[in-house]
Amino acid sequence: MTAVQLAQPWLSFDLGQQMQVLSWAINRPGFVSANRIVWREVRNADLPKDLDVQAWFARELQTQGETASVAFLTSRNVSRFTQARREVGPISAHCVATVGLSNAERVGHRIDRSGQDWGTINVAVKLDHGLSQTGLIEALSIATQARTAAVMDGGFQLPSGLATGTGTDCIAVAAPRGATDYAGLHTQVGEALGAAVYAATYEGALAWRAEYGAERVGPLAR
Repeated sequence: MTAVQLAQPWLSFDLGQQMQVLSWAINRPGFVSANRIVWREVRNADLPKDLDVQAWFARELQTQGETASVAFLTSRNVSRFTQARREVGPISAHCVATVGLSNAERVGHRIDRSGQDWGTINVAVKLDHGLSQTGLIEALSIATQARTAAVMDGGFQLPSGLATGTGTDCIAVAAPRGATDYAGLHTQVGEALGAAVYAATYEGALAWRAEYGAERVGPLAR
């Protein structure tokens, strides 16, 4: 079985073993142990006003037997997922991403998008190198930096400047438990992780733009 399985409206990323995962995902956020990361695609009809989204999502996950998984919600068509693998020395990183930019933002600014459909960027990345919790925190910061660089390099111009992400992004980083405290830009871990996240996010951003057109986020920066 391949690590990534699509069965709309679900997308799953099998980590191959129990790993520590750090995220701010809607299901099982923070430091947890999991062997799967999953996406649930939603449409406006799935989430009517006044719905208890947490309770609804918990029921959906239970139906799928995914209550122990770290789980994202996304309005992006999950069949448009992108993935990238990068190796640096003995370190391997595998990133899976769904990228929607209909609610793109520039950090430090907010656009009134009330009444509009919202997209999101959801990124999951698996490392094969053991990290401490300290190392996992730094790895999450590198993944976030890579996501931001990819969106900025996509040249999505907003009234406030180049978009840096969306208002509903979420990132999850998985790694075996280990003693490595450092995963920064000067390390092999940081290089492999950053390269994989950048490649998957950049590909997804360009694919979204090709599908929906520049008018959804503004003119392309030159």
